[in-house]
Amino acid sequence: MIEAAAARMAGHIRRTPLLHAPLLDRAVGRRIFIKAECLQVTGSFKARGGWSAVSALSPDARAKGVIAYSSGNHAQGVAYAAATHGAPCVILMPSDAPQVKIANTRAYGAEVVLYDRATEDRDAIGARLSADRGLTLIRPYDDPQVIAGQATVGLELAEQAAAVGVTHAPVFTCCGGGGLSSGIALALEARAPGLQVRTAEPAGFDDMARSLASGQRERNAATTGSICDAILTPSPGELTFPILQRLAGPGAVVTDDQALHAMALAFTHLRIVLEPGGAAALAAALFGEDLPDTVIAVATGGNVDPDTFATALERFA
Repeated sequence: MIEAAAARMAGHIRRTPLLHAPLLDRAVGRRIFIKAECLQVTGSFKARGGWSAVSALSPDARAKGVIAYSSGNHAQGVAYAAATHGAPCVILMPSDAPQVKIANTRAYGAEVVLYDRATEDRDAIGARLSADRGLTLIRPYDDPQVIAGQATVGLELAEQAAAVGVTHAPVFTCCGGGGLSSGIALALEARAPGLQVRTAEPAGFDDMARSLASGQRERNAATTGSICDAILTPSPGELTFPILQRLAGPGAVVTDDQALHAMALAFTHLRIVLEPGGAAALAAALFGEDLPDTVIAVATGGNVDPDTFATALERFA
């Protein structure tokens, strides 16, 4: 399924670079390689899962349209794929999502429906809209085709790491429901078993880390309260958690300040722009303790509001 998803993406999804900055290595005392998914189409790895899912639909299903729910990156990924395939698209987004993500989703031609994530159930709203309009629901992580699409990051990473002589290293991935992390883990299991996924989440929203430690799916007490909006989910996915339970190392937890610091360092040393949720993995690689000499981080997204980016640079650059 992963290879098939990769074949359908050819010519539509970018092969993103694996970046390295010697001065950053010197500053933190270890080699850090960054897979720059912030340079992906739509500014996030979510374009992969969106394309995989939409392109796998039957012509009849695509003609009826698709629906997705997301704080912005999955929204843009599905909207981009739907627009390219000529499929109607409805996106359910929290009203507190960054305005740049809402605007970009609409720019791709999607109908955006806003909801209050603190008081409303997005799953229930999505199911109702899907049933009323005959739309196919594309879930942000608990969807086999979405996981397969995200796994193509791992296919590329296995080749790129081997090319620079890295065969054993932790691979930190920003983690919400676990679609990217589980997909990469499956790809690395087959192509580069010496590279092990480690999830990275914001403090207070570390449901995956706690679930990996306890052996069962844990839930977060809140759904808002971190600047890392892209990776705030209630609990690990039903499909993704068993994969990560089998293949991932311990989960890492980072603070909002560490995410902002990682954003500033990424811009200073690599000239890439990250959003807070897209910088969590880099923050774990930069500030984590007891790490080996070489680590890899997936910089998952760069769809950041200007004010937030300015704050990161003012405080830490």
